[in-house]
Amino acid sequence: MFADLHLHTQFSDGTYTPEEVATLGQKFGFAALALTDHDTVEGCARMAAACAAAGIEFITGTELTAEHDGNELHLLGYFVDPLNPRLLVEIGQFQTVRQDRVREMVSRLNRLNVPLQADAVFALANCRSPGRPHVARALVNAGLCRSLDEAFEKYLKKSRPAWVPKKKMSAREGIALIHHAGGLAVLAHPGLNRTDEVIPHLVDAGLDGIECFHTKHSPAAVQHYLRLAERYRLLVTGGSDCHGLSKGKPLIGTVRLDYRHVEKLKQRLAGRKPTIPSESP
Repeated sequence: MFADLHLHTQFSDGTYTPEEVATLGQKFGFAALALTDHDTVEGCARMAAACAAAGIEFITGTELTAEHDGNELHLLGYFVDPLNPRLLVEIGQFQTVRQDRVREMVSRLNRLNVPLQADAVFALANCRSPGRPHVARALVNAGLCRSLDEAFEKYLKKSRPAWVPKKKMSAREGIALIHHAGGLAVLAHPGLNRTDEVIPHLVDAGLDGIECFHTKHSPAAVQHYLRLAERYRLLVTGGSDCHGLSKGKPLIGTVRLDYRHVEKLKQRLAGRKPTIPSESP
């Protein structure tokens, strides 16, 4: 039995619907899937229904962008309550930041005489959590760039003329928010962020796990992070980080996490004392 615990849909920057992801999960024989769209839990209800119809266990999730000492990192929240008031308020603020960031990127493109309209990006995204991939796709659709790679290389990568920094919460705040919503906090694809030195600080802040298995982790990186997980007594997770067709060929099916790690996640969750909300949203 295997799981994929890192998947994106059209509710953030993926191209698949939740139903299409569940269908593919069934095709590849997964026992469990988690939806981890950026800064949203909007797609979780549909994904849960689609997984139930496909006979797949569904795990509610989200992916939050955070930082520690100036280092950007991503936090996966598993088993969060998608109706938690504080979570919804916080991610609503992140969504507003994302929308404002798109407007600023388009404004910078316009100053470069690139005639893209923000409304075209929002229409293409059709979600509350738009991001750079949507801007890149809009540039290609408008014939202003030949490919997504060109859009990023020419305009949207860090240090490129239309790149706009993204406001982030602290890693400690992100972990606390995930815990408040009843979930487990896991560091996503640490091999991509290359900030291993922050892991002890995240552990002190309550980090529950680390994503050891990822499409872009080499076998050596996987073993490295498995050793770190053992050293710090962190849970082990993994997933394809599939965004559908927006980043080349679909990745679902390329990472198969042993289901025993899902069982360990549930055991950790069951052993945790329930969070008592101490403040109103």
